[in-house]
Amino acid sequence: MRLGRLLLAALLGLMLVGSLTTAVHADPRWVFYTKDTTRYESQWFKGAHRVMVPYGCTSAPYYSPDARCRDQHGFHHGLDIAMRCGTPLYAARRFEVVSNDTLGPAYGEHPLLLRNKRLGWDLVIGHTRRVYVREGQVVKRGTMFARASDSGAPDGCHLHFEQRAVGGGLSTATWPRPLLALTPRGE
Repeated sequence: MRLGRLLLAALLGLMLVGSLTTAVHADPRWVFYTKDTTRYESQWFKGAHRVMVPYGCTSAPYYSPDARCRDQHGFHHGLDIAMRCGTPLYAARRFEVVSNDTLGPAYGEHPLLLRNKRLGWDLVIGHTRRVYVREGQVVKRGTMFARASDSGAPDGCHLHFEQRAVGGGLSTATWPRPLLALTPRGE
């Protein structure tokens, strides 16, 4: 009986430490503009993380009012996913790194513009640091190519994923979730 109580106490202690570890790694600047509290996994990044700002109409204050949205909300052309600074990014698909000259400062100091002509997409990834690839490089699936940062992000460490048509601008942005293949943790 006593051994059972000790094992139960140890298990509860481990659960408490695990929940504290998660809280310690939360960025106090994170603000979530969605009711979705699910943690998602993807081959594009390590770990399971929450969506901060969804694609589409949002109440996040960074976007000008958009005619597509009601209540003076702005339109977010990507998907922001909260994650600790330094979280590794991996190539879930083969891509070529193309010039990021067309991307503005809102994407941070080291934004990436990735292209897969065969599958017909460009992927903008904003708020990266320690980029391990260079323009013109073809990156194979599974390669770690950058890390998450808070560069250009007033609301803490996260990554911005924005899917566009090949060579297209912001007006060609589409819902990036299928490309990211987000899977709820545990499924």
